[in-house]
Amino acid sequence: MNSPSFYLLIALAPLAGAILAGLFGTGFLGRVVSRRGSHRITIALVALSFIGSVITLFQTINGHTYDGILYTWTVVGTTPLQLGFLIDNLSALMMVVVTGVSLMVHVYTIGYMADDPGYQRFFSYISLFTFSMLMLVMANNMVQLFFGWEAVGLVSYLLIGFWYTRPTAIFANMKAFLVNRVGDFGFILGIGLLFAYTGSMHYGEVFERSQELAVMPFPGTDWQLLTVACICLFVGAMGKSAQVPLHTWLPDSMEGPTPISALIHAATMVTAGIFMVARFSPVFELSSTALAFVIVIGAIGALFLGILGIIQNDIKRVVAYSTLSQLGYMTVALGASAYSAAIFHLMTHAFFKALLFLGAGSVIIGMHHDQDIRNMGGLRKYMPITWITFLIGTLALVGTPFFSGFYSKEQIIEAAGAANVWGASFAYYATLIGVFVTSLYSFRVYFLVFHGPERFRNPPYPQAHGHDDHHHAAEPHESPWVVTLPLVVLAVPSVLAGMFFAGSILFGDFFDGVITVLPEHPAMAALAGHWHGWMAYALHGFVTVPFWLMIAGLVVAWYCYVVNPALPGKIYSALSGINRVLENKYYADWFNEQVVARFARCLGYGFWKGGDRSVIDGLIVNGSARVVGWVAAVSRHLQSGYIYHYAFAMIIGIMALLTFFVLTVH
Repeated sequence: MNSPSFYLLIALAPLAGAILAGLFGTGFLGRVVSRRGSHRITIALVALSFIGSVITLFQTINGHTYDGILYTWTVVGTTPLQLGFLIDNLSALMMVVVTGVSLMVHVYTIGYMADDPGYQRFFSYISLFTFSMLMLVMANNMVQLFFGWEAVGLVSYLLIGFWYTRPTAIFANMKAFLVNRVGDFGFILGIGLLFAYTGSMHYGEVFERSQELAVMPFPGTDWQLLTVACICLFVGAMGKSAQVPLHTWLPDSMEGPTPISALIHAATMVTAGIFMVARFSPVFELSSTALAFVIVIGAIGALFLGILGIIQNDIKRVVAYSTLSQLGYMTVALGASAYSAAIFHLMTHAFFKALLFLGAGSVIIGMHHDQDIRNMGGLRKYMPITWITFLIGTLALVGTPFFSGFYSKEQIIEAAGAANVWGASFAYYATLIGVFVTSLYSFRVYFLVFHGPERFRNPPYPQAHGHDDHHHAAEPHESPWVVTLPLVVLAVPSVLAGMFFAGSILFGDFFDGVITVLPEHPAMAALAGHWHGWMAYALHGFVTVPFWLMIAGLVVAWYCYVVNPALPGKIYSALSGINRVLENKYYADWFNEQVVARFARCLGYGFWKGGDRSVIDGLIVNGSARVVGWVAAVSRHLQSGYIYHYAFAMIIGIMALLTFFVLTVH
């Protein structure tokens, strides 16, 4: 099965499902595919892709890799633009994560979107999303990488604005689209720089010449060319993976249905930037400045964006800010040259974050589409499966020993402490404090939703809108099996993934020959000496600082939201100034709307007034017409109708030409 046709089947199976459900189930080309048919077709084809991805992972582990061209799209000069696949342990692992989580989301969608009139359209979109991400992670060249990069951005726009009659959804998807275009501008500049100085779009050829680029200056400056290229590439990652300051679109993406929130946040779009930097490790390793930039940006996100989760009351938004914080952890690992830790956290995060999002969706269903956690309480006896699986996801997120998130998160914190790059000390303390913050907002949600008094009988707050906007007080209930089954399935790797895979991925030979780490960046090499197996590492975790910070967050949340629920209100009143800053999300949205957007509008008005109207319309279009009219007005006086006038003009012309010729020759 180690063949291009097999890999093409894996990538195209979700695309086929998207086409069948989208064209033949939505009325675009008829309604041949029914609601039931749309989910059966798309789930079957994504399942086929998942099985193929698992087989591929086992093959790559056994040394069967592939790097080949399938199709030449066009040739620009002497450079071919091609479709090709690079199948190694990194891409195969990403394929399994993407298709596995996508499969669970597809199954979950049957229950969550059961009453939605856009049922077939939604299945088409999420299958198309899966195809786009597969094309991105399987690419062996920057052209195909950019195609997948833009495709996931386009489909995310469609999914975030899925309920297009809702103004907030339209605003959110436009915001995501525009913010990502800012990042993509940097991304394409980075690709352009690498292409301009290597003459190739193929990963292997670019990586082979990276040493040459490392000694080249950026034209007209003292900057290192490779540093500029890496920072431009990372700007693209900042947009896709929602890093400061291009993070503002991600919380608003909660306007889309919960299944797509899980898919975007767990396995697809936001992980694209992390994967890209890991794939380009041979390039990033040669620029300490770029790595310093990466680690500082990641540390800011890990701590300060996590803090915003503490004040959120919408259950989905709390989990969304958790994603922002965890993406910061992954970015810190990339800056510390701990690429294996970043990818491992990407994998474990995909499982427990999908579990938390789908668990939040199950709670929303059980609460009849009320999303405000202050209106819940005591749900554990009404929704036992959702309760226990949500608790498992929470324990994995906060880094509880023996759970999957512990192994990846702990390694990132230690890698930041051992990193030999500027900003590593700040990143270490930021990620360390972030453990307490993560525990506090995670257990705040857990206690408010599943413990304490049953506030849903007389909701104290106006209900946050759900996907059908039909709000009514009713008894909570457990979700149907198509919703709870994916929760149970995702809970398994959320617990066991660290035990089974931590050693081989973090300190084994899993990424040998795939990820490049130079000797001057020894973080993971230093940590390898302290690794004595998953059991010993987890037992040692009970006496580490991160564990006790996690316990401190748990205790504070328990006291504030179970024992003394009046205390948070008093703290809120006492810290009104800080709360104002947090509620305005550090004024990042205000800055974008009042400064960046206004500047863009002024710039656009200037280009329209001065460029379009004055230069293009006034000078070029109308000006050329006036010049032609003036020339015609003058020329018509030379048309007298007398032959001797024309003969005289010919003689004058010949004399002028002869004079010019003589002067030129001599």
